Amino acid sequence: MKYLIFMLIFFVGKVNAQDAIFSQYFLVPETINTSFTGSIQGTKLGAIHRSQWTNFGFKVNTNFAFIDTWIGKTNSGIGLTILNHTENKTKYSFTEINLNYALALQINNDWYFRPSVSLGYGMKDYAFQNLLLEDQININNGTINTSSIDPTLLNSKKQFLDFSSSILFNNEKSWIGLTVRHLNKPNISMTDEGNTPLDIFVSIHSAIEFKLFKFSRDRYSDKNSLYFLSNFMKQSQYSRLDIGSQYVYDNKFSVGFLVASNPLKRDSKRDVINSINIFAALKWEGFRYGYSYDANMSHIGATGGVHEFSISYDFTLNSRSIDRYKCIRHF
Repeated sequence: MKYLIFMLIFFVGKVNAQDAIFSQYFLVPETINTSFTGSIQGTKLGAIHRSQWTNFGFKVNTNFAFIDTWIGKTNSGIGLTILNHTENKTKYSFTEINLNYALALQINNDWYFRPSVSLGYGMKDYAFQNLLLEDQININNGTINTSSIDPTLLNSKKQFLDFSSSILFNNEKSWIGLTVRHLNKPNISMTDEGNTPLDIFVSIHSAIEFKLFKFSRDRYSDKNSLYFLSNFMKQSQYSRLDIGSQYVYDNKFSVGFLVASNPLKRDSKRDVINSINIFAALKWEGFRYGYSYDANMSHIGATGGVHEFSISYDFTLNSRSIDRYKCIRHF
């Protein structure tokens, strides 16, 4: 039974060495960069659900919710985010609540610089209480004890404080950002004397907009655009590069694709292309709905792919159109 615990710890630790990643980071940018807090100069809330490996016997669900608002007197935004990540096989669960603050600084007539900080409280639950250990089995009368003297069960949960920071540069058409999470490298060891620092997560991401002709009277339209998307992420020995494109029609509907790759492949057994991700989104009266599907291209096999559903609502859609250039452009 001790061996079983060791294997469970090792397996869960390997799987959860990486932060949760969302394919729709450009539709719900709060998932990747806290500098988007208050970026529309109004109040906004939303959520995204990610379900992966549904046919693999190891289903993973990730949920993210946010709310943020703009403080005009200080040119800043403040917001709250909640992330929950669960695995059905091991019953592992990770939850983190973050308080985010972002400041908007105008560099020149076209560009803004937005630094942000995030303070979070996290909890990892390895669900060791679901294990049946040797000293719980009474072979004399065939009963099961509800308690155990194994110290591992006493430390199945781990709480920690987390500190992260992001920066963002944006103009009317495009944005590029940098996020660094777990700057304090919080200790996530399950033993009191252990020291297992959470690896720093780094992401460099961008969206570059190209306006398209409206064709009617040969005039440009700010409602029809083509975006070039990129997101490079690295944590410990793991790396990923998402690159693709998004077409926005009449500022109401968008479609596109991403290619998820492993750019720093060190092992010949690792795949260069991990998945091909397609997505679509729709705007309607302040709401924005999104769906994406990640088709697995790796050697793992028939995983069932990854499904993501997102929804958000902009409370100040009409009022911010007056000063649109100061807001971060994204569909």
